Amino acid sequence: MSDCLPSLPPGMTVLERGWLSANNIVFAALPGDRDSDGEGAAVVDTGYVAHAPQTLALVEAALQGAPLARILNTHLHSDHCGGNAALQAAYPQVQTWIAPGQADQVRAWDEAALSYRATGQECPRFAVTGVLQPGGTVRLSGRDWQVHAAPGHDPHSIILFEPASRTLISADALWENGFGVVFPEIEGLAAFDEVAATLDVIERLQPLAVVPGHGSVFADAGPALATARRRLDGFVRSPERHAGYAAKVLLKYKLLEWQGIALPALQDWVQRTPYFGLLHRRYFADQGLHQWLDGLIDGLVASGAALRQPVPGNPDMLLNL
Repeated sequence: MSDCLPSLPPGMTVLERGWLSANNIVFAALPGDRDSDGEGAAVVDTGYVAHAPQTLALVEAALQGAPLARILNTHLHSDHCGGNAALQAAYPQVQTWIAPGQADQVRAWDEAALSYRATGQECPRFAVTGVLQPGGTVRLSGRDWQVHAAPGHDPHSIILFEPASRTLISADALWENGFGVVFPEIEGLAAFDEVAATLDVIERLQPLAVVPGHGSVFADAGPALATARRRLDGFVRSPERHAGYAAKVLLKYKLLEWQGIALPALQDWVQRTPYFGLLHRRYFADQGLHQWLDGLIDGLVASGAALRQPVPGNPDMLLNL
């Protein structure tokens, strides 16, 4: 976390969440805002479905009784849009604007195309109003935010930049200590170059304040970009390293949701989750699936991210820490 927190534009509130739910960024409506003109209060990203009641409460508190006019999603991974449905139910007039590329899949609710089936994660169905086109702007709390394409982590992701304050909403394209799993690479689609290009876009924007998808707001993008590029270089040199990282992230993420699970149930979930099959066949086929899974679990335990614990009447339990 940066020692000196940067100031944010007036009307902007960052609700820092954990790793199960992405950060929510709330923009208050300013006097004279008109919902019919696409203004009014807004929230960028809505967390995971398991946290939807908490997301709703946090957004309501931040709005202090004002209605929510818009939901904006930087991309459609479940930790960024899992609260959409709950907010739409609470605010029936709310508009929902998503990153371009998947509007048709949302309208048809194609869970395979939307990654929820592939990751073994959940996201309740929600409605979509329109898309946030790169090269355009969106008005939030009286300021025009630029929409930039940010492929890599997700091919359809966008980031938002406010040039007067030089504030960046970076989603999972840049964290203070790296960036998100490069999901297209799991599917065998080359995307490391897209990660690098997105980092170049962020460097050219020269943000003074970065609001990441996960973690605290930070002030100096330079060290974060350097860290991200070192990490990316390691993945480019050893794609299997990224594959192992991706598998551990997917496993740890689900463990955050469950908090604890018997190992046979975990094995069953892994066998039913397509991304694990893709990763295993492409990078770790020299190991049996259960052997590979045991290695992933051992890695989580060794790093202090999980705990094996015998439970009376059950095989070993894997617990979140």
